[in-house]
Amino acid sequence: METTLIILKPDAVQRGLMGRIISRFEDKGLQIIGCKLMKISEQLAATHYAAHKNRPFYNGLVQFMTSSPVLVMAVRGVGAIAISRSMMGATFGSKAEGGTIRGDFGVSNSFNLIHGSDSPEAAEKELGLFFNDGEVLDYQRAIEGWVYDISGGDPE
Repeated sequence: METTLIILKPDAVQRGLMGRIISRFEDKGLQIIGCKLMKISEQLAATHYAAHKNRPFYNGLVQFMTSSPVLVMAVRGVGAIAISRSMMGATFGSKAEGGTIRGDFGVSNSFNLIHGSDSPEAAEKELGLFFNDGEVLDYQRAIEGWVYDISGGDPE
């Protein structure tokens, strides 16, 4: 099982898309194990996007991410990182395939609705930035045997 960070960005929150997007993750069979609405501070945004500090879009990105509340989620499942990124679609809504979150809800090349960790290492780091101890829960779902074939002992 992998756990990944998903952020519903200010545009998703302001457009009232949170429920529809969360439903997609749950409909897919992924488990929400942490979730909170928060306002990202400039310091947290700067830390999260430090790799982009020297890029021309950095200041606008930090300003955008701190402009309004976001919804952060810890999402768990087998292959959760790759599945989530596939569900998100191409970075720019204008280029994202229909059926993806960005393809169905976005047209902007600046406002792209959602962030998802791109690797297990990034997920671990990002989850640590946005969630405190005790905010990501480990719990069993009654539906697990209907989401994954666990007859061999490991979910597949």
